[in-house]
Amino acid sequence: MTLHLGQTSALPATPEEAVLDYVPNPRPGRTYLVRFAAPEFTSLCPVTGQPDFAHIVIDYVPGDTIVESKSLKLFLGSFRNHAAFHEDCTVGIGERLVAEMAPRWLRIGGYWYPRGGIPIDVFWQSAAPPADLWLPDQGVPSYRGRG
Repeated sequence: MTLHLGQTSALPATPEEAVLDYVPNPRPGRTYLVRFAAPEFTSLCPVTGQPDFAHIVIDYVPGDTIVESKSLKLFLGSFRNHAAFHEDCTVGIGERLVAEMAPRWLRIGGYWYPRGGIPIDVFWQSAAPPADLWLPDQGVPSYRGRG
């Protein structure tokens, strides 16, 4: 049973309060890629309190479960008032999904917009991807500014 699917759900105040729902993998034993893209992800700078913006891309190969998308959206939205460095947000999202969902493989790319004039991109994966996986590029170009 899911907490959020088909229900009215408030945005969690913090990532720690967010509850992620998981449902059975509809294609167990298959190697396939699931991709979530969150092009308007926001968090707060832990030093200045100013908003930081990123395009987050999560790719994973399901194990026994898949993450329910509404609960993932609420989890990602809970970072809106969360103060953390880019590295902590990006890797923390990936690690939580791996710890709870136990996918066969997961990678996350955090394509952060410039802070102090420098864009910061953060990448993490749980292990090497399965050998038989078709793994497309994440499709987010490097930051080019007005160049």
